[in-house]
Amino acid sequence: MIELKNVTKKIDDKIILDNVNITIPDGTSFGLLGSNGAGKSTILRLLCGIYRPDGGELHIDKEEVYDNNSIKERVFFINDETIQFTSYTLKSLKNFYKRFYPKFSEDIFEDLRKQIKLPLDKKLSKFSKGMKRQAIVIIALACCTDYLFLDEAFDGLDPSMRIIVKRMIVDAMIDRNLTTIISSHNLKEIGEICDSAVLIHEGKTVFSCGIDEIQSNIHKVQAVFSVSEPLKKEDFPELEILHIENSKSVYRIIAKGSEEEVERIIKAKNPTVIEMIPLTLEEIFIYEMEGLGYGSTESFSE
Repeated sequence: MIELKNVTKKIDDKIILDNVNITIPDGTSFGLLGSNGAGKSTILRLLCGIYRPDGGELHIDKEEVYDNNSIKERVFFINDETIQFTSYTLKSLKNFYKRFYPKFSEDIFEDLRKQIKLPLDKKLSKFSKGMKRQAIVIIALACCTDYLFLDEAFDGLDPSMRIIVKRMIVDAMIDRNLTTIISSHNLKEIGEICDSAVLIHEGKTVFSCGIDEIQSNIHKVQAVFSVSEPLKKEDFPELEILHIENSKSVYRIIAKGSEEEVERIIKAKNPTVIEMIPLTLEEIFIYEMEGLGYGSTESFSE
C-alpha cells in the first residue's frame, strides 16, 4: 500500500506539493490528474525515491522510500528520462537493469520482446521514440516489481502499439497484482485503465476517489426553459454548478451531486425539455479546472 500523509515538497523555494494526502491500495491502477505544474511528476519522483519529502509522511508498505534500496527494488519508474543510454543495445540495457532488479525474468522479457518484434542488438540511438517506449516498458515488466509508475509513458506510440502496450500492463496487473500509477494528459486512457484517480491543483488534493464515483458525482444537463431573463448559477442555490451556458432557450448545465438530486432541482424550474447526458473523464477534468479558475484550453501535462 502507498500512503502520502500531509506531504509537502519545495523546489527552489517554491511549494510544489502542499499537504497532499493519497492512499493507494495494493493491486490498484491509479491516475494522476492535474494541469501543468500541478505536482504530478513530483509525486512520482517522491514515490521512487528521487526526491525526499520536506514534510509529512510517505510510505510504501509502511516503509520510507528515500534512500531505501529494498523498496527501490520493488519500484520501476518510466518517464522521458528513463532511457538515457542511447549507445546501449536493447540487450545491454536489459543487462544493466538486471543488476538492480533481482526478480528480473528473462522469460517475460523474451516473450514481450517477441510480441512487439524489437531487435536485441540494435543501438537505442537508432530506435524511434515509440520503439524506445516499447523497450523500456518490456524491461519494466520483466523486472517483476510490485509497483510501476508511468509518466506520459504512452507518448510516441502509434494507436495499434498503444493498445498492445496497455494490454501488456493490464495483463501484469491481473497476473501478479501489480500496483500502477499513471500520469497522463490522455484522460481517455486513464479512464480506460485506472480504478481510481486524484486531481492535484496547485500542489493540493482536490479529490481522490474511484473513477466510477467521479463520473457519478458530476452531470451534464441539457434543458429548454421558457424564461424572460437568462438563468444563472445563482438561480440554482441548492446546486454546485461548475458551468452554465445557453443559446436562446437551450441551456447546458454542469452540476455536482447525485443524478437524482441534480435532475430534481433542475426540474423544479419547470423546463419544457430535460436530458441527462454522460460526461467523459476529460470533460469532468475540464469543468473541475474551470471551477478552480483555469480555462478549458489549459494543458493537462506537467
